[in-house]
Amino acid sequence: MFEYFESEDVCPEYSGGKGPYIPDAAECMRCGMCVGQCPTYKLFQLNEESPRARIRTIEKILVGGETVSASELVHLNSCLQCRACEMACPSRMAYGRLFDSAQAVLSEGRRNKVLAALAFTLIESKQLRRALIPPIAFYIHSGLQNLVRRSGLLKMLNLVEADGLSRLPSFSGMADRYPAKKEILGKVALFTGCLSESFDRETVNAATELLNAIGYEVLVPKGQTCCGAIHQHNGKQQSVPDFIWRNREAFAALDIDAVVFIATGCGAMLDEYPQDDEPGVEFHERLFDINDFLLQHWPDRLRLKSCYLKVAVHEPCSQRNVLKNQQSVYALLQKIPGIDVQPLSGTDVCCGAGGAYMLTHPENAARLRDMKLQAIASAAPDVVVSANFGCALYLNSAESSPTVKVIHPLKLLADCL
Repeated sequence: MFEYFESEDVCPEYSGGKGPYIPDAAECMRCGMCVGQCPTYKLFQLNEESPRARIRTIEKILVGGETVSASELVHLNSCLQCRACEMACPSRMAYGRLFDSAQAVLSEGRRNKVLAALAFTLIESKQLRRALIPPIAFYIHSGLQNLVRRSGLLKMLNLVEADGLSRLPSFSGMADRYPAKKEILGKVALFTGCLSESFDRETVNAATELLNAIGYEVLVPKGQTCCGAIHQHNGKQQSVPDFIWRNREAFAALDIDAVVFIATGCGAMLDEYPQDDEPGVEFHERLFDINDFLLQHWPDRLRLKSCYLKVAVHEPCSQRNVLKNQQSVYALLQKIPGIDVQPLSGTDVCCGAGGAYMLTHPENAARLRDMKLQAIASAAPDVVVSANFGCALYLNSAESSPTVKVIHPLKLLADCL
C-alpha cells in the first residue's frame, strides 16, 4: 500500500497537507537509483524519460498547479506505470499514486477520442462485451480478419495493434458454482475481471480445477465487474468508485474463505482499493493471489505427474513491483516432479504490455517486447509462464513471436493433475 505523511511541511498544497510523498528536487536528483530501473530510460537514455524528471512534471501539476509543456506531457505519458522506480526509491515515493492523480487532473480538460470512449464503455459493460463475442468470432473465423488486414483499413483507423491482440473468445458463460470433487475444506470466490472469462478461459478453467483439487468449492459471483485499473491509470478516476462498490458488494455477501484473483494486473488494483469503514472492508482481509492461496493450502495428499520441461518465468510488473509475491510462482511450480524452473533473463524489465500501453504507445511497447522475445530465444525454454493475462497476450501476439507459447503457470499445473 502507499505511504502517507501527515506533516504540514510535506506537500502542503497537495490534498490539504496529506498526500503521497513527493521528494524535493534536490533530494530526488541525488541518488538516481530509479533511473537504471526505468524501461523508457533504458530505451532512450534521456533524463526526460526517467522517473525523476517525470516526478518534477507531476509536482508542477499537483502542487504548483502549473501548465506543463507539450514536451513534458509527452515524456510523462510515455511512462509504462510499471512502478519499478518505487522498488528502487529510498524515499519510498508513491509514484504510482502520484501518476494517477496527475492523470486525473490532466483529464479534466481532455476530450476522449471516439475509439478510447468506446473502449472505456466496453470495459464498463459486461452485457455489451458479451454481445460482441459472436461478431468477434465471425470476424476471426470467416477470413474477414485477413481481408481487413490486407485492405489497409486498420491502419487508417489506428487499430493495427488492437487487431493484433484479437483472439477467439469463449461463447459459454461460467457457472455460478464449481464443487470440489473429494474432500471439501472450504469455499472461495473467483475474480475473473473483464476479459479473462471470455478471452482467457483456459486459465480460468485451470484455476477452478486446481482449487477443486485442493478441496475448495469455487463460486463465481455474477455481480463482479472490471477491477477499474484501466480507468484509474488513464485519468478516469471518477468511474473507479463504482467498480470498487460493485466488486465489494458482489463478494461481501458470500460465505467464503477467500477472494482469489488470477491475473496479477487485476490483483494489483484490487489490493490497492481504499480501506475504510464501509461494508465490504473484509474484502482486503480475504483477498489472495491464486498462486499464494494454492501454495498455502496445497495438501500433502495431492501429487502431480512428472513433467520434464524447461520453464522460464516472466515476472509481470504488477506481481514483482506491486504485489511483491513473484516467488510464489516458482515455489508452486516446484511441486511438479522433474521440472526445471528458471527466471527469464531481464525479468525485472517490463515486457511492454503495461495495461493499455501496448495500444497507446505501440512503438515503445514493441521495442520492449523484442527485448523480452530475445531473452526467450536465448533461454530456449520449452514453455514460458506469466501470471498476468495482459503480458501473455502481448508476448504471444508478436509476429516474430517464438514457437514457445507464453501461458499462465496455472495451466501448466492443471495439466499435471
